[in-house]
Amino acid sequence: MLLACVLALISLFASETEAGRNHKHRNDKGIVTKVYAIQTPRVRHRCFPGKLRAVLAHIARAVGRRPLVTSGHRSHGRRGSYHRKCLAADIRVPGVSVKRIIAAARSAPAVGGVGTYCNGIVHVDVGPKRSWHHCRGLARLKARAKLAAR
Repeated sequence: MLLACVLALISLFASETEAGRNHKHRNDKGIVTKVYAIQTPRVRHRCFPGKLRAVLAHIARAVGRRPLVTSGHRSHGRRGSYHRKCLAADIRVPGVSVKRIIAAARSAPAVGGVGTYCNGIVHVDVGPKRSWHHCRGLARLKARAKLAAR
């Protein structure tokens, strides 16, 4: 029992050090580059295909900073979601405007979808070309505030 507890603690501390660690990608010339960081150890990113890693690397080069992946693969959520297929990442780039991140993402050769959310998160995926801005939560808050003001 004690041994099991010690092993569980060691495993926990090892996974916690993963947060914020750089994730490397081998480019066409075989050079390993630091592509992105993850927000927490719970972000599932190891299944990202080369195309998505290339999009993240392109964004990093274009804005001069590594993207911080806030969400990767999710086994739950909407059917047909590219997150469920591990073909999408939600990102922020601290110190870089959302406009600049979007411009960099749209210029990436392999990018498909580029979406934005009210909280400053940018979604990139390698599905078909499309774009959107989603603020459903903010609209609900504004509607509630309006009702409360009456």
